[in-house]
Amino acid sequence: MSPNSIKSSQDLKKLQIPELKELASQIRKQIIDVVSSKGGHLASSLGAVELCIALHYVFDTPGDKIVFDVGHQAYAHKIITNRAKDFEGLRQLGGISGFPFHKESAYDTFSVGHASNAVSLSLGLACANRLIGDKSHVIAVIGDGSLSGGECFEALNNAGHLGENLLVIFNHNEMSISPSVGALSNYLNKIISLPIYNRFKDGVALILKKVPHLGKKVVPRIRKIEEVMKGLIVPGIFFEELGFRYFGPLDGHNLEALISALRNIKDLAGPKIVHVVTRKGKGHPLAEKDPENFHSSLPFLGKKETVPEVPELSYTDIFGIKLTRLARKNKKIIALTAAMSTGTGLCRFKKSFPERFFDVGIAEQHLVSFASGLAKRGLKPVVAVYSTFLQRAYDQLIEDVALQETGVVLAIDRAGLVGEDGPTHHGVFDISYLRNIPNFTVISPAYRKDLEAALEFSLKLRGPVAIRYPKGKALELENCQPFRYAKAEVIREGKDVAILALGSFLKEAIFILDDLRKDGIEPLLVNPRFVKPLDEELLLSIAQNFSLLFILEEGILSGGFGEAILEFYREKGLLSGINVERLGLPCEFVTFGRKEELLKKCGLDPESILEKIKKACAETKTYNRI
Repeated sequence: MSPNSIKSSQDLKKLQIPELKELASQIRKQIIDVVSSKGGHLASSLGAVELCIALHYVFDTPGDKIVFDVGHQAYAHKIITNRAKDFEGLRQLGGISGFPFHKESAYDTFSVGHASNAVSLSLGLACANRLIGDKSHVIAVIGDGSLSGGECFEALNNAGHLGENLLVIFNHNEMSISPSVGALSNYLNKIISLPIYNRFKDGVALILKKVPHLGKKVVPRIRKIEEVMKGLIVPGIFFEELGFRYFGPLDGHNLEALISALRNIKDLAGPKIVHVVTRKGKGHPLAEKDPENFHSSLPFLGKKETVPEVPELSYTDIFGIKLTRLARKNKKIIALTAAMSTGTGLCRFKKSFPERFFDVGIAEQHLVSFASGLAKRGLKPVVAVYSTFLQRAYDQLIEDVALQETGVVLAIDRAGLVGEDGPTHHGVFDISYLRNIPNFTVISPAYRKDLEAALEFSLKLRGPVAIRYPKGKALELENCQPFRYAKAEVIREGKDVAILALGSFLKEAIFILDDLRKDGIEPLLVNPRFVKPLDEELLLSIAQNFSLLFILEEGILSGGFGEAILEFYREKGLLSGINVERLGLPCEFVTFGRKEELLKKCGLDPESILEKIKKACAETKTYNRI
């Protein structure tokens, strides 16, 4: 059975169970083939193939609404909803998104990419259905990682209270991105450590050693008994007390069981939860063995026998290595993350100083407040977090860090455009929202030694500091001027135009220097380093000596670094004497695709920047002659 033959959920319903199983195999093959060449979320989507098929088989989508939490497990969902033919363009500019995207298909109820919000969104749909008299079903698909986020608990509590017709699929695979952490996750998994369970397992192993020829027949049955034993202990009572009817656990790869269970409970009134157990990476041996590294995989075509490699000398690597070195000398340094120990480069720190490392789960609000508590007692907490996920803790940044003036250091990874993951993951808003929070120092280092120096410098400051740096390979520059508070770094002296290239854009600016010189333009090139506070002395000097200033930043222009400089010049009454050109991202959701493609689409690739500077210089010279 070819996935291309499935155009809608109605086509799916024409198939028998054996055909559905064959379809599942073909879908897994297609996912592996595409991700191996294009990259993507492999392990999560492989683990949810049967679950996606069963949901669309039983329910009448898109009339019935499926809401995925995070959405990185939805590749099979896309393939069986008339996107198999387009799947080759996964995460490519002009192709299909790596996450459910509401503008892409009627089957994608919401555009998603963050965690713990699916039950909230679904409860809103279910409540609206009752109010408008719609009898369609609403299904939220969450994982055990989602339960580490507070919003999910808030929504479950409210859903049980309201009693709306809502089905929650609890996909338990023992992983979020890094292994799930937290009391609930421990409770769900503690069955494997119970004495009675282990005595049973050890006894079976002893029998099989003595009678090895029985192993082939007995092992599958033992595994079934193992699942039954788990079912006797799994905390269905927890969900029952919240007001849900609990069903499970079910084998999430057993299509017959899934379809039968979903059919049986489909029309039951009130909130229901179905607990399914799946295996991340199912169908790909390496992804099963190492689901964390295959969570968001780079292309690995031709290298299928190895774990996909992360490029060396990325900003993430540099941060992790430097922080670990500093921690050897300073026992007050603490590292924290929210279920992203590998993604944020903290694996070395975790291994070296396990007692000083904290993974709080998918709970960024708690992460930030927890760090402030540590800082209040004189420790130096470093919070490693993606820019897009830090947005979830905005209130805590204001109330629990800035207002308290605690010495929390935010290591903000993936600042700027992140490429194929698209609008839910681009880190383009952090400058705007951090710049407006009192007491914060905001630093945007541009190259390897710059990042290392920024981290070391920040750990010496008393108040809160945010260090933002991009995804990808770090720029290498030999000379690094000493870090001084609120002082920029002049990379090259010049006289015709001043260029302030913030963070990642320093690389683009250096790239075009020779071309500018060929046109007789000698630019002053500055690495601003500090977004807040500004280097006012330098800005006054530029206003006195230049008639043209270009500001480059990989963030939205609204409320951004360039806007801060315009505000400064306006307050000083200097705007009439200098033409300030800001180049940055529009205040809109930028699509997905390779970063180079997105920069070009936004007019921020080196060629576009070069032409804009040359044109402005020519116009300024003409104006000056007049």
